[in-house]
Amino acid sequence: MALSRSPQKYKPITESIIAVVKGIPRGYVASYREIAERAGYPGAARQVARTLSSLSDKEHLPWHRVVNSQWKISLKGEGESIQRLMLEEEGIIFCTDLIPLEYRWHTMT
Repeated sequence: MALSRSPQKYKPITESIIAVVKGIPRGYVASYREIAERAGYPGAARQVARTLSSLSDKEHLPWHRVVNSQWKISLKGEGESIQRLMLEEEGIIFCTDLIPLEYRWHTMT
């Protein structure tokens, strides 16, 4: 008798992105590019942004821990203020609009 596999909820790339984003520790950030690379899809930074935009609430993703490759918040207006506040509540101290090196998630193997 063959084992039945439960169907995946999302496409493999989306499942991988979700897993990586959920793994970002409190008080650290990663870039969209890093998330794509860690998920096994280098060059898919825009897909990371789309996934966060569409699934953050549904999957309870710590979307606020993902920033652009310049180590800045990409959002503008109210979204930027919310993301900055959430990061500050986790202990991240900004240097102007840049996130200092010590808060960058460096666990690549």
